[in-house]
This record gives sequence, structure tokens and C-alpha cells, in this order.
Amino acid sequence: MPTAHEHYKAHEQLKREGKIDEAVAQLEECLKADEKYVLAHLAIAVLYGKQGKHAEAVGHAETAVQLEPTDTFNWTALSTTYQRAFEGTQDRQYIYRAEDAKARAAQMQWQK
Repeated sequence: MPTAHEHYKAHEQLKREGKIDEAVAQLEECLKADEKYVLAHLAIAVLYGKQGKHAEAVGHAETAVQLEPTDTFNWTALSTTYQRAFEGTQDRQYIYRAEDAKARAAQMQWQK
């Protein structure tokens, strides 16, 4: 049975080949094997966004932040995910959340 890391690596190759649905399936398997695999949450957020599954994308980006709340990159990725969700849905809540996440990332940068 493949490990979470092996599923993640497989997704990278599939993504390079443009096989987005198959890459998502590998990430889903990765997260079944290890639900705390932050990179997989961030990667699947990007791919779900490309598929127009904005609520799912946001959920995974938020999970990444919950798992590693002190990582500035995760907050920046969350902001980007919210921005893309806004672009895809025109739901203003996402743009407000994007600004909050961006401010949090900037604040964390200043504290370093």
C-alpha cells in the first residue's frame, strides 16, 4: 500500500501531465493515509480551485492553517485561495477573508 508521501509524489507527476482529476485522486488518497499532510491540503486546494470547487478549496487551505498556524506561507496560500474563490463566485465574504489572511501573514513576517 502506497504511503502518503508516495501518493503526493504521484500527484506531482500527474499534475505536470495535465491530469488534474487523477492528481486530485492521488491527493485524496494521500490525505486518507495522513490527514495532517499540510502540503497535500495546500495542493488539493489549488487543484479544487482550478476545478471550480471553491468551497472545498477553501476548506483544505483553512485546514492547512489550522495544522500549522505559525507558518506564514500557509496564511499567504489561504489568502490566495480566498481570492480565487472570490474570482470564481463573486461572493464578497471571500475577498474580506483574503484581506484578513494577508494581514495575518504580513503581521507574522514583521514579528520574525
